[in-house]
Amino acid sequence: MSLVKNFRMMSVYNLRINEQLIECCSSLSQQQLTQESHSFFSNIITYWNHILFGDLILLSRLAANKVGGLSVGDFSELPEPESPQDIYHNDFSSLATLRRKVDALIDHYCMTLTNEECDEFISYTSTEGQVINKAVAEVTQHLFNHQTHHRGQLTCWLSQLGIDYGCMDLPVVVSEGSAR
Repeated sequence: MSLVKNFRMMSVYNLRINEQLIECCSSLSQQQLTQESHSFFSNIITYWNHILFGDLILLSRLAANKVGGLSVGDFSELPEPESPQDIYHNDFSSLATLRRKVDALIDHYCMTLTNEECDEFISYTSTEGQVINKAVAEVTQHLFNHQTHHRGQLTCWLSQLGIDYGCMDLPVVVSEGSAR
């Protein structure tokens, strides 16, 4: 399977899983959404905000390098990522709306990305000030890995709250595989 097909499949997974988790979290009270988790991030709201931070900063780095059909203009109505602790919204409805916008941008990126672009290298400065040079494919893989990592933490917390968030297995969630 080509990298582009894999990234497109991961984009479908991202869209579907985020919708699944948005549905679960939409049923929670504000108290549950902000209840201290005693984990990496303090509560459900901060987990969602941090996942958005990762997506926004990585996508903006790709856009700055004009990769995958992204442009700086795509971010005009989105918050500017500054810190891994950014809080874009404290209410879940606004978070869900932003999440859907960012997911649509990720999907656009993956549908526009070419195999040739995957081999290109981009440069960016990390939040710690370090200059990084990475292949586009590596940055894209990190985009999806970051989401998966923190959604795993989020679902652990949802489990502790007694919430059934459903199946998260890639072959089930994207049963059509890379045939998009």
